[in-house]
Formats: sequence, structure tokens, C-alpha cells
Amino acid sequence: MSLRSSLGFAAVLLLMTTACDRLGLADPAKEAAQKEADAKATGSACRHAGRAIEDCYALNPDAARAAVYAGWKEMNDYMRENKIDNVKPEIAPNEPPLPKVEHSEEESSASASASASASAKSKK
Repeated sequence: MSLRSSLGFAAVLLLMTTACDRLGLADPAKEAAQKEADAKATGSACRHAGRAIEDCYALNPDAARAAVYAGWKEMNDYMRENKIDNVKPEIAPNEPPLPKVEHSEEESSASASASASASAKSKK
């Protein structure tokens, strides 16, 4: 093989390997880095919400404990340095969001007429 064809082959090989993520092939290093970043963010959010590290572990069993702790400690130090207060969570840890209840037209008209009759009685 000549030098020119070797360089051409190397260029084609380089182009093919740089497009792997476009083909949908998983990169284990990227996935591991993403999981670690997510766990650190979870730890930071737990600390900002005023949760104990043990609660954070219990609420996020799939997250890597070392990364959760690193995020929690980093946020703890940051909050102390900048005198930042905890932010109280609005949703309880095991409380799922309330489902939207859809009413049929009959239920809506029945509740509307019940409300109307109740307000009419209160006016009397």
C-alpha cells in the first residue's frame, strides 16, 4: 500500500468512528458520566431542599451513593459560604402528583345545578 492510500484509509476510518453517536451506538463512558452527573445533581437538590443525606439515598436508590454524597456536600459548602437557606419542598417525598379528574357533561351539569340550588337556598 502506498502512503497516499494509507492516509485515505485512515481518513475514512476516522470519519466513520466520529459518526458512531449519530448511528445510535451507545458510548459507555458517556453514559457513566451522565449517570454520575445526574446523581451529583440529585444530591445537590436534596441538600438545597434541606433533606438529610440518608433521606436522599432512600428517595433515590438507583443513584450512585458516592456521587449523591459529592453533590450534597458540594451544595452544603456552597450554601454555608453564601448563607443560603433551605428551600422547602412543595411535594412530599412519597406523594405522587394529584391526577386530573375528567368529568362527563352529565356530572358537570349536575354539579352546576347543585351549586345553583345551594346558592339560591343561602340567599333566602
